Amino acid sequence: MNGLGDLEAATMDVLWQASTPLPVREVRDRLTTGRTLAYTTVMTVLDNLHRKEWVLREKYGRAWHYRPAGTREELVARTLRRVLETTGRPDVVLLHFARAASDRELAVLRQVLDEREGGDR
Repeated sequence: MNGLGDLEAATMDVLWQASTPLPVREVRDRLTTGRTLAYTTVMTVLDNLHRKEWVLREKYGRAWHYRPAGTREELVARTLRRVLETTGRPDVVLLHFARAASDRELAVLRQVLDEREGGDR
């Protein structure tokens, strides 16, 4: 996932697989990075993900519990939107993207455009 480091991406995978919000210790225990991670390392990663708005947190007792701020697809789409907004020329970027898009990607774009046009009627 572009914009996330390896440990951040692995942490997000843990949270997306979980059915409920997880405390730091549980996230650490579920991470499979091939190395032992300190509690404070995982806590820092989760705090960074919260600051980047990839995770939401709620306090249960004395511990923060973390959950994804959306699905993988929703968060990546939001990241793409932010990247477009930083270019100063999103229309030009979209033109380049459309010219390089696969047939499948173009079909999806056509479907969305058709749905939007149908909703305006």
